[in-house]
Amino acid sequence: MERVVARIGRAHGLHGEVSIEVRTDVPEQRFVPGAVFDTEPADRGPLTLVSARDHRGVLLLAFEQAADRAAAEALRDTMLVVQADASDEEDAWYEDELVGLRVEDPEGQVLGELVQLETGGAQDLLVVRPAAGGAHVRVPFVSALVPVVDVAGGRVVVDPPGGLFDRNES
Repeated sequence: MERVVARIGRAHGLHGEVSIEVRTDVPEQRFVPGAVFDTEPADRGPLTLVSARDHRGVLLLAFEQAADRAAAEALRDTMLVVQADASDEEDAWYEDELVGLRVEDPEGQVLGELVQLETGGAQDLLVVRPAAGGAHVRVPFVSALVPVVDVAGGRVVVDPPGGLFDRNES
């Protein structure tokens, strides 16, 4: 199964490096020189990694196919894709395993549908389309607020703090 492991961001410098938004728990294993990535859209790849380095907390990558800044800029918003099986770690999921799951409160009341996983600096966020309508709700993906992730059962249990989903009710 194809898994997105990163989204390419802005070009960095003049020699083809790009910043990335990491979407894997094991960047040190994924982003090694010589690794080859399929891409979305497919016509931008495959891309062969030449180097990876940390620059002030941002991972910078360089690819054989992007030797200068213009080529690097052309890769912006490209998704880096690998072939991988479903995660076998107890508390690790790929975004495509989560999107579409029903979101319930601890009593089983449907709160909405999980539509996106936003990866961020401090923590990941579950983006939920509320069943009651209104704006999407972002829930920090931490065990205190998301005690159950049941991919096989098609649901995520969210124990939201008061008011988080109330703002969407009429």
